[in-house]
Amino acid sequence: QVQLAESGGGSVQSGGSLRLSCAVSGLPDDYKCLAWFRQAPGEERVRVGHISRDGFTIYPDDSVKDRFTISRDNTKSTVYLQMHSLKPEDSAMYYCAAAKSYGGSGCSTVPDYWGQGTRVTVSS
Repeated sequence: QVQLAESGGGSVQSGGSLRLSCAVSGLPDDYKCLAWFRQAPGEERVRVGHISRDGFTIYPDDSVKDRFTISRDNTKSTVYLQMHSLKPEDSAMYYCAAAKSYGGSGCSTVPDYWGQGTRVTVSS
């Protein structure tokens, strides 16, 4: 059974930091790409970024570049989202997702497995 369990969300003041974790288990062998998405109320879910099997990261959301970092610890089957300099517009539900991997650094853009999400609230 596939499980992705996010943790680490909460409330923080603007300029603060949070680290989200996602413990992963039961994934098929070819699902090595792990991604973070977020969804603010009334908005679409957007990809924050992802990390490939060999640690290659992509952050398509320009608003998080230089503030957010995705990393993984394969020994713990956990992916992390470290967030610094948080802004009120970062407030959202954050989701961990798993996608099929291709080679060492290739990732499908469409995840097939999702966690339940963890809420982040940034106050001004």
